Amino acid sequence: MNASVSIVVATFDRPADLRECLTHLVAQQTRNDVEIIVVDNHPDSSLTPPVVADFPEVKLVTEPRRGLAYARNRGFLASHGEIVIATDDDVIAPADWLEKLLAPFANPDVMIVTGNVLPWRLETKAQRLFETYGGLGRGNKKKIVNGDWFRQCNTAVPTWSLGATANASFRASIFHHPQIGLMDEALGPGMPSGVGEDTYIFYKVLQAGCSIVYEPEAWVWHKHRHDMPALRRQIFNYSKGHVAYHLTTLLRDGDWRALINLAVLLPATHFRRALKRLLGRSEYPLSFILLEAAGNLIGPWALWKSRQRVRREGRSETWKRHDAPEAPK
Repeated sequence: MNASVSIVVATFDRPADLRECLTHLVAQQTRNDVEIIVVDNHPDSSLTPPVVADFPEVKLVTEPRRGLAYARNRGFLASHGEIVIATDDDVIAPADWLEKLLAPFANPDVMIVTGNVLPWRLETKAQRLFETYGGLGRGNKKKIVNGDWFRQCNTAVPTWSLGATANASFRASIFHHPQIGLMDEALGPGMPSGVGEDTYIFYKVLQAGCSIVYEPEAWVWHKHRHDMPALRRQIFNYSKGHVAYHLTTLLRDGDWRALINLAVLLPATHFRRALKRLLGRSEYPLSFILLEAAGNLIGPWALWKSRQRVRREGRSETWKRHDAPEAPK
């Protein structure tokens, strides 16, 4: 597919990772016009500008309000591409990644394409445990889902099975669609809620009747947390964010299917994991299962704290790009 493309990389004080990420992004083999935007989510540290300065083709913008959704939205607002791609500073993309990620957009009904996320290394116990937990990969089978799939789900819509914004692309028009818009800034890393900004925008796109494609051939490598304290923080945030996502669909969208997951399926998942561990059929530690449960329990409070913070710091402005493509019908 031929289209103008914007790649948005949000970063928070990881200059070495960012340098490696950008080295691979500028080396993409593509026929498309591409702009790369780095969003510095901690400009006071001054760690990011020297890295970006070594890549003249890369644009630097700042977002002092801490939070991945704030940073991603700042990058989306600064972008000019018909397709906007989100990735992370700890991601390494092979040279043919961009073309594979863009290909499904040849279908005009497709609004989001996600790709697989594979571990860069599995050298430490923490890196291996993250894969046991579930990792970021979503398998080798291509998925195409739409509004029908959204409505046919008997329980909460499992948007987490469709990929993550470490490797995701968006038709730019969704960001000013009245039913979709920018990412929810009360969700995601950097906020008390932990994660959920990606799963919720997937939810809104499907709710609007649009299609999402998971394309496993468009894979990237991800640098997993290498030590146990960092992994514990990550899983605790994931557990808070999972509940925050469900509560958002319940309270904002009136989707009562969330209650089935919160009251029944989530506790059952913890019970099955604990039983497998006790029977010696899993290496996943009981301490991590308890950590997940604790994160789930604090999820409602974390979401409330996040919403309070967004009320204080404000939301990103409504997208008013005059050159933006027509929104999906």
